[in-house]
Amino acid sequence: MEFAMFPKVFLVGGLLCALGQLLLSLTRLTTARILVIFVTAGVVLGALGVYAPLVEWAGAGATVPLTGFGYALSQGAKKAVQEHGLLGAFTGGITATAAGIAAAIIFGYLFALLARPKTKM
Repeated sequence: MEFAMFPKVFLVGGLLCALGQLLLSLTRLTTARILVIFVTAGVVLGALGVYAPLVEWAGAGATVPLTGFGYALSQGAKKAVQEHGLLGAFTGGITATAAGIAAAIIFGYLFALLARPKTKM
């Protein structure tokens, strides 16, 4: 990977994170709703073919945030529909993102074992 990629990754990833922070700070949207908005936006933009050029240009800056997860879901569903027909629309997204989902479950479980949660008062 060339060094010139780093500013692009930082710029796009930072802008997506800044957008999320602005939504959190300036609206009454909850974090869960912002998560759903970002993932859904990634799915829609991926299905329309709009997000792919951004992924090509910014790499991890576009694929690591929540919109990238939505993009991966859409690409997995599109590929599975081509290979398996309509059933692929339901299975392809999960197949394409299985590694990320499994990592989230495993690390979430490990940190739950290691952490000492305290009740907020």
